[in-house]
Amino acid sequence: MMMSQVTPTLFLGGADASLNAALLSQKRITLIVNATLTHACPVYPGVECVCVPVSDLPSARLGDHFDRVAERIHGNREGGTLVHCAAGMSRSPALVMAYLMRFRGVTLRQAHRWVQDSRPFVRLNAGFWEQLLQYERRLYGRNTVRVEPPEEPLLPPPPPPPLTPRVTRAAPRLQAYRVSAVPGSPLMTRMQVMTQGTRRPKRATGLTSLKPKFFS
Repeated sequence: MMMSQVTPTLFLGGADASLNAALLSQKRITLIVNATLTHACPVYPGVECVCVPVSDLPSARLGDHFDRVAERIHGNREGGTLVHCAAGMSRSPALVMAYLMRFRGVTLRQAHRWVQDSRPFVRLNAGFWEQLLQYERRLYGRNTVRVEPPEEPLLPPPPPPPLTPRVTRAAPRLQAYRVSAVPGSPLMTRMQVMTQGTRRPKRATGLTSLKPKFFS
């Protein structure tokens, strides 16, 4: 999916979306937010480009740009805005969620559902989740979601030994991370997050990818 529509004038995508001049013209894009280190801002007449030079790593300080980007999106009254990173899965969704909290008055839980409904395959890394939680606390004085420590995975029984020696590669162990409701928040449903890894992270910073799944 090249470009996903979040609001009538706000779009989310990967770097390929910013290179499609016909699509940008069709959506009346006048502002591009480029949240990458490796993709240059394209030059189009009448289109402004805002650079957010942040890597897709849990340690990257994307939260330092939340206010600046949100204010610029909110102030773009001339046309549409495209927020993109390399694949439109982590950095750009986090920036859009921060904007929705700041100027659309929604909680982090609601912002995540809003973005996920528009682009189902978003997967924020753990560092960006933690920075969004801090941003929500700053805006509202509380959190509506929390990332819980992973549980030890259930591993299948080992296969029987081969009849002849052979070299095999060990399969990665699957760990389950949960983003769950904060007590007293009526807006929350339970979210199950699956990711791969072999070590229990310190707090939330060891999580490389989150894909929340809601349960009723």
